[in-house]
Amino acid sequence: MNVVSDYKNKGGGLMGYPAYPVYSESGNQWIGIMPSHWTLLRTDFTTASDKLQVGKEAMENSQVFHYSIPNVQKFGTAQVEEGNDIDSSKLRVIRKQILISKLNPRKATICIAEPHEDFLTVCSGEFVPIVPERNLCLRYCYYALLSDKVTKLLSSKVQSVTRSHQRVNPDDIRKLIWSWPPIVEQQKIADFLDWKTARIDSLIAKKKQLIEKLREKRMALITQAVTKGLDPDAPMRDSGIPWLGEVPEHWEVKRLKFILKSCKGAIKTGPFGSQLHSSEMIYNDVKVYNQKTVIKRDINGGDNYISKEKFKELKAFEIFKNDLLITTRGTIGRCMVVPNDAQQGILHPCLMRIQVDELLSFNRFVEILIQESDLVLKQLQLMSNATTIEVIYSDSLKEVLIPAPPEDEQRSIAKFLDTKINKVDGLILKNEQLIKKLTEYRTALITAATTGKIDVRNIRIPKTDKPETTENAS
Repeated sequence: MNVVSDYKNKGGGLMGYPAYPVYSESGNQWIGIMPSHWTLLRTDFTTASDKLQVGKEAMENSQVFHYSIPNVQKFGTAQVEEGNDIDSSKLRVIRKQILISKLNPRKATICIAEPHEDFLTVCSGEFVPIVPERNLCLRYCYYALLSDKVTKLLSSKVQSVTRSHQRVNPDDIRKLIWSWPPIVEQQKIADFLDWKTARIDSLIAKKKQLIEKLREKRMALITQAVTKGLDPDAPMRDSGIPWLGEVPEHWEVKRLKFILKSCKGAIKTGPFGSQLHSSEMIYNDVKVYNQKTVIKRDINGGDNYISKEKFKELKAFEIFKNDLLITTRGTIGRCMVVPNDAQQGILHPCLMRIQVDELLSFNRFVEILIQESDLVLKQLQLMSNATTIEVIYSDSLKEVLIPAPPEDEQRSIAKFLDTKINKVDGLILKNEQLIKKLTEYRTALITAATTGKIDVRNIRIPKTDKPETTENAS
């Protein structure tokens, strides 16, 4: 069965799988109906929960196999870490079990954990260990706790108000009411989900690899065009800059400040925070262009406005058509040209504007250099002696070196890249959307199988199943 076309043909539903022949009311509003031969039971009646504490001193001067929240979210399992780097007590993992996070349950951070044969194995105290016992299949229990039904229930029970630090009471996990199939049926459901999720995960991995290759191709296209031009036969010369290498013989290499307008404020950072408070951005007169404007490339987005009186005070930070807006904090180096129809407005403190001399450079070409290539950020990193940059300063930006072809050639390069970038971005978006659909399908399949909405007992599971290729899955 082709997983992708199977999903498309069903419109995202699961109607291609049979339902159970007989259902009955569970008597529990949250569970609703269930297959009539399933049993309603609280989870702690069928599971145990290990709570063996491991102090920091027990982990010192040794390596440990650590099921941390970040490790499980990134790798799906534990990682070997230095015990000296772990600064709090943990729970010891001494037998195979399920770990489900009580922190931010909407993220469904859950895994099957087992002790490593060579290292002390521990897990974060933010995990609730669940050890299936008494006629319970561990893999089925894992899928049941991973289901969207459980995720939504636990998310509705969080006890904190901040979105980044929501916690659920461990008893809401340990004492969860669930409808349990007979053990043989649990094993069949788990086998079915192992098979189907493995195929889906393989497809998702292939799509992610394809996206990575497309992004590499995108960057290579941009770098080639802005540093070597479009004519493969053009005579080249050494730029004298090691990271730039050769450039076409007729190109110049200039500092950014030498392509700006020769006027005061040609490069301008937004006002200091003390000059513009959030309480002053609640009026309806003059727009404040912020980071989101540039990141989302939506010149009309945002709802920050100041009064006409405040605008007079901050008029030096006004933006004009054809200005280049650059994000300088947080997500740095994003850039856009202000269009002709932009409404009157000023810079947010986290933005910078530069005004290019149109006789020397084409705005879109400079925009591509700043946002799409890594030439500018790479230099800023070298200037700051750092691998990451938290803030872009105007004094640093104006000193960066940029390739400067003749203005008509800049236009040709920008037009060429816009066409190529749009095509690659379209392919990236298409594959990202497919990954989203596959992920949703995976979630829906797990939920349907573990809640008895579909009957998989008679579905034949191949002993050796080859996942579909990217080509026949599209």
